[in-house]
Amino acid sequence: MTAAAPNETAQTGAARAIARCDVLAALSSLPTGIERVAYSEEHRAANALVGEWMREAGLTVRQDAAGNICGRVEGEREGLPALVLGSHLDTVTDAGRFDGMLGVLLAIEVAARVEAAALPFALELIGFTDEEGTRFGNALLGSRAFAGRAGEDWLATPDRAGTTVAQAMTAFGLDPARIGDAARRPEELVGYLETHIEQGPHLIDADRSLAVVTAIAGARRFALQVTGRAGHAGGTPYPRRRDALVAASEIVVEIERIAIETGTIGTVGRIRAFPGGVLPHRQPGLAHPLADERVRGPVLLGVRDALDAGRQRGERGEHVAAGDRACRPGLHRPVRRSGGHAAPAYESSAASVPPPAGTRTPLRRSTASSAARVPSTASRRAL
Repeated sequence: MTAAAPNETAQTGAARAIARCDVLAALSSLPTGIERVAYSEEHRAANALVGEWMREAGLTVRQDAAGNICGRVEGEREGLPALVLGSHLDTVTDAGRFDGMLGVLLAIEVAARVEAAALPFALELIGFTDEEGTRFGNALLGSRAFAGRAGEDWLATPDRAGTTVAQAMTAFGLDPARIGDAARRPEELVGYLETHIEQGPHLIDADRSLAVVTAIAGARRFALQVTGRAGHAGGTPYPRRRDALVAASEIVVEIERIAIETGTIGTVGRIRAFPGGVLPHRQPGLAHPLADERVRGPVLLGVRDALDAGRQRGERGEHVAAGDRACRPGLHRPVRRSGGHAAPAYESSAASVPPPAGTRTPLRRSTASSAARVPSTASRRAL
């Protein structure tokens, strides 16, 4: 029997990874579209299925104290520090089928092909939970726990139904008091590499299939509250109006203006107006925009000025803050030599891991991620 050529083996593995993305896409809480949130039954099923695929690839599998699914194969001897490959298995609402999942499934294909016993380090795989923050609003819980930075205050955060993170973890079979056990020590790790779909047009415009991310952009998320005064739409004259939704809309425009002028990225992805109603005959007295800022910059600094110039009161609270960081050159260079091209920094940041002794650059959850384009419109969805 003739052994398959390396390129043929790679193509088979890639096809299998794409097919498994389709299988995971069916594990959704939505009848149409994809949604898989932390500590749900869909999360449980995804961990079980991915864990089985890891075992088939020869890895020893466990679920850590945060609900991340993990696999490990030893290197040339037991107990060596590990190079970690992976991504996340949770999704946003109405997600694309390759976001996160592809990085985990391609990592399994790597583990299945590599001669681990010849490596001077162990190889570990991880499928992070609650990367997106869809359920509780606090993103990166799984990777923060892995980095030893999951604060106990997060455990009291409720979802829309009032279920807290701690309650959801308990129902999932985890002990929230032991979430710290998911933390990895710096000396246990060599680094982290992640393959991720591109979430922008750079590769398409350059007609390239692969790039190596050179830096991780910071991400900040703000919950804003604009307080005006509710009133009847037909009976309140304009000089007397204090329409909170109009003020919130002006903030949206101001955020985009500042972002464009300063070379930052700022987005308002949701606004809720109160009191609301089926018929549009009441002007809102309260509006809640949610704003996202990528790359540290002055986008949110102009919000207060916009509120002060109007006739409404405003408040803001920052509930996600992750710093920007250049990718570690020691991981970036070999990946680039293998065939990737340098790419702009457009991937959001994640929790950092304290550096091993003698190093100056922290290991990061996305230390040297490579963005792979999948030939499907689903891979280019705005997430």
